[in-house]
Amino acid sequence: MLAKKLVTAQKRGETRALCLGLGMVACSMMMYFFIGITIVPFYTKSVWTTETICKVLKANIKDKALCPKSESSEDEDIFHYPCLQVWVNLTASGQEVMLYHTEDTLERNPKCSYVPGNSENSKEVKARIEKIANNFKKYQTFPCYYDPGGMQTNVILSRLYPPKGLLFTFLWPTLLFTGGCLIIVLVKISQYVSVLSARQ
Repeated sequence: MLAKKLVTAQKRGETRALCLGLGMVACSMMMYFFIGITIVPFYTKSVWTTETICKVLKANIKDKALCPKSESSEDEDIFHYPCLQVWVNLTASGQEVMLYHTEDTLERNPKCSYVPGNSENSKEVKARIEKIANNFKKYQTFPCYYDPGGMQTNVILSRLYPPKGLLFTFLWPTLLFTGGCLIIVLVKISQYVSVLSARQ
């Protein structure tokens, strides 16, 4: 009687473990799919792939620029912010080019090196941009990224999705997938051992 209860409990445990392993594999597949349709296209689209050294030539704050809070915003949904323009000397070519914060900055406003987030507090935005401008004047030499193919003549300070960041993004679903497969294999081995034991 006790043996039958132990066998029943073992089978229930194996079933639950198998469901857990299959669930982990399914979740990892969903994560791979999500990363593949969201992050990977941005990574492959970026042409600023080569790192070099940039030296600041000038960092000026121009007249205020307009920034819509959404793509379909009305006039009252547009806030103003100081337009920071940073020009650097590209060490790789010796050219004077404009620096942008990320790839997204160029798409949002090609006239400004930095575009703040959608914020209603204009004082905080102004203080942040002035601090950024002062940092560029203080630290005039820093690494940046340029397009080795020459399609883009400007440079960016940091990539939205660098290679290390992309690998780190794939790390978690890979661990989840590996753990799920390991659980499934262990359950199958346990079931195989149980069948062999029952035959003896």
